[in-house]
Amino acid sequence: MSSQKISFIDLAAQQRAVRTEIDSAIAAVLDHGQYIMGPEVREFEAGLKSFCNVKHALSCANGTDALAIVLMAWGIGPGDAVFVPSFTYVASAEVVGMLGATPIFVDVEEATFNIDPQSFEKAISTAENLGLTPAAVVPVDLFGQPADVPAIEAIADLHKIKILVDAAQSFGATLRNHRVGTWGHASTTSFFPAKPLGCYGDGGAIFTQDDELAEVMNSIRLHGKGSEKYDNVRIGMNSRLDTLQAAILKVKLDIFPNELIQRDQVAQRYEQALAGVLKTPQLMDGATSAWAQYTLVLENRDQVQAACRERDVPTVVYYPKPLTLQTGYKDYPAVVGGTPVSERLSSHVLSLPMHPYLKDDEQARICDVVKTAVQS
Repeated sequence: MSSQKISFIDLAAQQRAVRTEIDSAIAAVLDHGQYIMGPEVREFEAGLKSFCNVKHALSCANGTDALAIVLMAWGIGPGDAVFVPSFTYVASAEVVGMLGATPIFVDVEEATFNIDPQSFEKAISTAENLGLTPAAVVPVDLFGQPADVPAIEAIADLHKIKILVDAAQSFGATLRNHRVGTWGHASTTSFFPAKPLGCYGDGGAIFTQDDELAEVMNSIRLHGKGSEKYDNVRIGMNSRLDTLQAAILKVKLDIFPNELIQRDQVAQRYEQALAGVLKTPQLMDGATSAWAQYTLVLENRDQVQAACRERDVPTVVYYPKPLTLQTGYKDYPAVVGGTPVSERLSSHVLSLPMHPYLKDDEQARICDVVKTAVQS
């Protein structure tokens, strides 16, 4: 057993790089005392708009709320079908069920881990046959790469289906030279600490170019307020990014572009070391990844994971059970033919350490362990 510990995601190394700035940012909030919707919240939102080149960026309490706020603003509810990939985190479907709508599970492409446009197209008929109104689709940018939104858009537009891009894992990535946050009718992200841009608690954001939608979403995140605080014109929720988290995120956003470059360099090192030995992640033409995770598809996953554990190399399985097989969701409908790719991936994916501060020698050790296990 090696005494050298490798972090799966090294938040401590990042904090050391910006600790002085973080301390100053927190101290400024403590000095002015505006802990809810203080000036740092507006400044951070302005930074997000500039980074993404998008008209509206609204922060909120977490990435799950971000999804819910968009669907609430669209009036999604009972009788509506919302198309969600089966291979994703539960939040993408959870918000649909919370609002009384019906998630319909569609399959993903093995090459990208993202929603399969053909499966989505087939699922529209599934919804209609169940007497549901096809209302929205939630492409999830899994592991950091954007979904093929242009292909999804071509189908959705024909059926007047709204597109809500779940970019919780892909913030910072691009598709066709446009940042994540500019795709779909709205996009959301999460600032959970382990995400590419993470805070020291919970946080999320919503992006849109639609003025009217932005106005409604702003109302919803603030209890449905109207022009006055105590004139609540719709059902809303309490979903605000607190000022301390905004202050921290402002500091992190400053170093984020460089961290994206570092993440890509880590991914390239993995590619150089592992290509030819196993199947490495590939990006679509015209796409970049935020590399939230570096995920392999392995036939002998359990053997490789056990070998990594023995050598103190951390690994994680995202997601060991597709939504179609989870207890709380197995009774919701799925596209005709089911979601076999999602089920296969759940049994074969394994994610390796990925963060901007992964050292060359640490990565070489990871690759040596993985290659030996795969070839044995």
